[in-house]
Amino acid sequence: MQQKERFGLTEEEQMLRDMVRRLAKEKIAAGAEERDRVGEYPYDMLELMKENGLMGVDFPEKYDGMEAGLLAHCIVVEELAKVDASVALIPSCQELGSLPIILAGNHEQKEKYLKPLSTGETLAAFGLTEAKGGSDVAALRTRAVRKGDKYIINGTKTFITNGGVADTYSVYAITDPDLPSHKGASVFIMEKGMPGFTVGKKEHKLGIRCSDTRELIFEDVEVPVENRLGEEGEGFHIMMKTLDFSRPSVAAQALGIAAGAFEYATQYAKERETFGKPIIRHQAIAFKLADMAMKITAARQLLYKTCDLLQAHVGKDLSRVPAEIIRHSSMSKAFCSDTAMATTIEAVQVLGGYGYISEYPVERMMRDAKITQIYEGTNEIQRIVIASTL
Repeated sequence: MQQKERFGLTEEEQMLRDMVRRLAKEKIAAGAEERDRVGEYPYDMLELMKENGLMGVDFPEKYDGMEAGLLAHCIVVEELAKVDASVALIPSCQELGSLPIILAGNHEQKEKYLKPLSTGETLAAFGLTEAKGGSDVAALRTRAVRKGDKYIINGTKTFITNGGVADTYSVYAITDPDLPSHKGASVFIMEKGMPGFTVGKKEHKLGIRCSDTRELIFEDVEVPVENRLGEEGEGFHIMMKTLDFSRPSVAAQALGIAAGAFEYATQYAKERETFGKPIIRHQAIAFKLADMAMKITAARQLLYKTCDLLQAHVGKDLSRVPAEIIRHSSMSKAFCSDTAMATTIEAVQVLGGYGYISEYPVERMMRDAKITQIYEGTNEIQRIVIASTL
């Protein structure tokens, strides 16, 4: 057992944090404004992630991953998000799209798909949301009809991160419409280039602008039975457990945005002078920074606690995840993202007029923060989940 420091990190986790922090400051921060302006997927940043082994931090070692744990993955995402939330999505979305395979795949599926995903040779995407349903899973309509040793899939998915750049997709589809949604759905591994599988329009977004967000279209796509994850009808449980394990990654992204905005606003407040003294010495500004510091510290501890709980459940029966774990997963996502939104708004206020100008990063951080309250289950849904487990 590794000795942990007072903040709960092992020596290896501290070294990983310090390495990614340096990488973010030296290789990523300077280009964030330009990537946001251009809005194209940053393949140079993908190569940087691959070169530094950051694509499979939480993937099983047996399938070429680092197997450093969920907390290590979240540390990576937080440090990247401090300077560019879109770049932080590169390893975060890789985790999300691969989790159904990690959690429910058999050895052959893991051998085939996880090995290239672990190294970043291929990219993953997670296909759940549709135009009429994201949080409302019962409203999803994409169908998978079995015909012999294949399933024929028809439907569309929307708002899919990595939709236009991924090679491997974990897709949720209804296999028996006569059953309730939690019993009549399955998850399939789909591949780019399957006949009938096309990528639709690219979405132009408020924030995380260089992240690729697309519509997926399935028209009589033939998917082999061996590409189904688990048994037919287990899709709902696979996807729900995927979200339990993936929400901390979004929480880490939000935490990184908040921490980055706080650090920038604090430094600015030390340098900017009004009425003969730095603005950090004016109580109106000092109290804003104090509130930011409290919320970020509390958010980080909640996230770390959540990672510990989830890590302890790895390898156990996923159909029986304790309520405490589900609750912490939702709490960390909701609290960290609410903290990110509140912190970035106040960071813009601390900078005044400069905070509203794109030349300064807090404006971008505020736009990026908003999506963390929406995707991976809106914070309204998180509160429903939290309340249901009390």
